[in-house]
Amino acid sequence: MNDIFIEKYRPKSFEEVKGQENIVRTVKAFVDKRNLPHMMFAGPAGVGKTSLILVVARTLFGENWRQNFLDLNASDDRGIDVVRDTIKNFAKTKPMGDVPFKIIHLDECDSLTRDAQQALRRTMENFSSSTRFCLSCNYSSKIIDPIVSRCAIFRFQALKREDLVNILHNIADKENLEVNEEILHLIADAGEGDVRRAENIIQSCSALSSKITKDLVLQVSKPFHMEKVKEVLDNALKGSFLNAKERVMNLMLYDGFSALDIIKTMQKVIWELEVSDREKLNIIEKTAEIEFRIVEGGDEFIQIEALLASITKPSLVEKS
Repeated sequence: MNDIFIEKYRPKSFEEVKGQENIVRTVKAFVDKRNLPHMMFAGPAGVGKTSLILVVARTLFGENWRQNFLDLNASDDRGIDVVRDTIKNFAKTKPMGDVPFKIIHLDECDSLTRDAQQALRRTMENFSSSTRFCLSCNYSSKIIDPIVSRCAIFRFQALKREDLVNILHNIADKENLEVNEEILHLIADAGEGDVRRAENIIQSCSALSSKITKDLVLQVSKPFHMEKVKEVLDNALKGSFLNAKERVMNLMLYDGFSALDIIKTMQKVIWELEVSDREKLNIIEKTAEIEFRIVEGGDEFIQIEALLASITKPSLVEKS
């Protein structure tokens, strides 16, 4: 059975959820008492938010968990209609089995429009006796206060390297992969606290060879060459805009990295530059501004050129 690893090795019990011990302990206590409040899981991607709520549903409802559990992604259906129709229709039907409520899981709920959030608040009020809501989001600050105040909030953290290595170790053993501890640490570092990313890397490697090497991991994960990004910044700071532009375009066009990837890597290497702290702070401010523009829909090629120009310009002024 050729399942993707992120589903094949998704936790099936509370004990299998790694890296969120305090949260798991609290949620398990709710489940043991069969008295679940509305909950909000906030935190970065790939840290176990969805997995934990699936464990809750399976533990509470047993074989009937699919009939008593509605899983929606709010980034797909952001408008008020999904709340008025899909959510409301599910919430007002009676649960199956001996548990007195059903569960609605709304993933990426910070993508809901404000009107949809207001409608969701009223639905949570009206059907709280028969339905519990679990809201997952990256940023709880984007959720309106009336919803936040109705939920028990749990803030998830990115997984530590040791937890990721343990998860990868388990996968390697079950898939009969030949991989040493050093390579597992390399994959965990490439995952950056995201279980899904790390599992996708090891599955991609396993598709090419059962013996996973450092070169194979580097080929699959396409880690950013920090030195190349540092060279881009060095050229810009020296006033060589065209060289900096050529290098960054090679990264985007031939190596397949996005402007956001480059900006995030710049923010990591800025402190290694041989410039004053004030200049470093100015570059950080510029990268933050350009990142915002790209996220808001700006053309990434134009924006990355604007970033290089803003870094190069002060250097040219100083030389003149």
